Order: sequence, then C-alpha cells, then structure tokens
Amino acid sequence: MTVIIGAYQAMPYLIRCLESVEAQTLPAGRMEIVAIDDGSTDGTGEYLEEFAARTAIDMRVVRQENSGGPSGPRNRGIGLARGRYVFFLDADDYFGEEALERMVAMGDRAGTDVVLGKVVGVNRGAAKSMWKQTVERADLYSSNIKFTLSAQKLFRRDLLVRLGMTFDEGLKTGEDALFTMEAYLRGNGVSVVADYTCYYLVGRDDGKHVTKSGSYVLRFDSARALAGLIAAHVPPGPKRDILMVRPFVITLLPQFGPALLRQSDEVRKKKMELAAPLLESYWSPGLARRLKVHERLRLVCVSQGRLDLLLDILRFMSDKKEPRAVRKGLRGRLYLTYPHFAEGALPLSAYEVTVPERIGRKRIDVPGRQSTAAFLRRLAGKARRTARSAGLRMPRRTHKI
Repeated sequence: MTVIIGAYQAMPYLIRCLESVEAQTLPAGRMEIVAIDDGSTDGTGEYLEEFAARTAIDMRVVRQENSGGPSGPRNRGIGLARGRYVFFLDADDYFGEEALERMVAMGDRAGTDVVLGKVVGVNRGAAKSMWKQTVERADLYSSNIKFTLSAQKLFRRDLLVRLGMTFDEGLKTGEDALFTMEAYLRGNGVSVVADYTCYYLVGRDDGKHVTKSGSYVLRFDSARALAGLIAAHVPPGPKRDILMVRPFVITLLPQFGPALLRQSDEVRKKKMELAAPLLESYWSPGLARRLKVHERLRLVCVSQGRLDLLLDILRFMSDKKEPRAVRKGLRGRLYLTYPHFAEGALPLSAYEVTVPERIGRKRIDVPGRQSTAAFLRRLAGKARRTARSAGLRMPRRTHKI
C-alpha cells in the first residue's frame, strides 16, 4: 500500500498529515510513503526528510523544482510506487486512523479498482451526497460517485500500470476529475466506504488549499477534456447524458452564473465562444431534461448564442426573484416562468420542470411522478365525488393504502 504525498509549502499542516499516516491501524510493514517536495521554501522538504529518518514506515522523499501544479508530483509518485494500492494524500489533509485498513479490506473483498472513503470537511465544505451507504460495487450511473472526482481515493496500482494512467500535466485545473473519471469508466468497479470517516479535507487558514483560479479559460479546458473522455468511452444515449451532467453543471455552468453580469462585454463574448463547441458536440435533449430549469435555460441561451437573453435570466436570478409554476397543454406539463417564458424567443421545453425543483421553500415535483399511494387516494376521492353526484353512497376507506 503506497501513500503518495505531493507537498508544496505545506507547513505546518504536513505535521498532522504525516502523523495520521503513522497512526494507521494498517501495520507499518504493509505501507510505504512516497513524498514529493515540489520546490517548497517553507521547510516542507526538510520536515519530510526528518520524518522519513525516524518513522517505521518505509518512506522515500524526492525533492524537485516546482512543477506548477499537483499533477507532476503525483505522476512522479505513481512511477515510484510499489504497493498493490496507491492513495493520493494531500499534504494539508489527514486520515482517520482506520482509513487505509478499511479501504484496502474493501478493495480486496469486492475486487474493485477504486475505493472511495467518506470525506468530511474541516474549516471548509465537502461533498456529502455519495456517503449515504457503504456499497461494495457502486453503479456509476445511478449513484452520486460521479460528483466526487477528486484524487483522494484508493486506486489499485495494477489498473494505473495496465492502462498507463497519469495525471494530465497540461491541465491546470480539473486534472484530478479527468484521472478519476477514467478510472471509474475503465476500471473493474468502484466501492464506497461510508460508515467511517476516512479522510479529513482541511481548509487552510491562508486559503492556499483553494484551487488557483487563474484564467477562466482553464475551466473551459477542463470541461472540454472531461466531456471528451466521457464521449470517448460511453456511446450517445441515456448513460452518456447522465455523466455529461458533471462537466456541464459543475465545470461549465458556473461560468454563466450571476457573476457574468459584472464582467466585461469582451469576457462575456469570449466565454460564449469557448462554450459553443462544447454545446455543439455534447448537448442533447436527454442531457437537457436532466437539468433544473435555470440550469437548462442558461445553457440553451449559450447554445443559441443569445447573450442578451442569458443576461436577462441572470438579472432575474441576481434579484432573487421567484418564477411562478404554471401548467400548460393537454398533458398538464409544468413550467417555471423565468424571463421570456412563452414569448417564442426560447423553446417552451427549456422552461419545463423535468427534475424536482425548489423555489424558495417550496418543493416542486415533476408531474406524473407522484407515488402509487397518492395516485390511489386521488382515484378513490374521484370515485366518491362521482358517486355523490349520482346520489349514491360509498363506504369511506378505513384501511391504509
């Protein structure tokens, strides 16, 4: 079992990080640490060497010039790893004591190539929707594991070697999402350990844990790479649509949020130009129906090159206005009245409620998806009303449906 730590200006957080590896219930003889100091000047490299000299865990330290991102150190670590599994531990973060023992046991028991251990945030947020239950084999399409694509997971090293998998050093953001999604798609299954906190994701007081924003162009590079990977491995259809939600909603859509109102015309137009090829290549009706109305509307505006309509919708959202829910048509479809509703400028289908929504404190469900019990109650009520109108009496239901 190899723990790969890429470290840059990691003091004093590195101290607890390494202590958490040493405190693992997995025996020291079953672990090794490969630590890459990526050109630190704050004592990170020196501390790594001091720790290596005294720990019972086999530990190698590599010191190199700064590479400009996490991919280089992680790739160096993959090349040096000798364990059956590798785990990419960020130098700011730390393990729960039983983390590696539980994740390795899960990988061995299930025979899976990727194991996700429950993550919680410390002084920062962390994704929660994928930790509802422990499962030996999670389905990529029906579960929420596709919404956790960070690198802090257990990977079977044979998978990485067999496929020649490395982090894309040309991407300055989103390289971990690309790596992890490839492992999900090409590996032999994914397990989830949700009944124990395996990983503590630390928010640094100096803010250096936050991904460097850089140019907004980098976000489009990331979305393009992830969408391209999905398209290369999943044929067009419902499964591809499910996975495409991730790059479109998590990576692309934030570029067209209310902050766009404060940006220059030049930036707005450039963003529209960068997004156009993505929408032309990967946007589909199936993907559109998996989005909330405000998400879909914004992307439809982008796909049609209608910056003017997009800005109207963003002003509506920025002013915290709430759309009304209205029914139209013989089938009683439900729509939300965002700007330009039913004017013909945008297709009516862009306003349709196709997934559960929340407007203010009110939950809005998709018509036709009510429970069987609710349907039977409505049917019984209609029968009673019909009988009364005909002068008949029907016994009221006394049992539960």
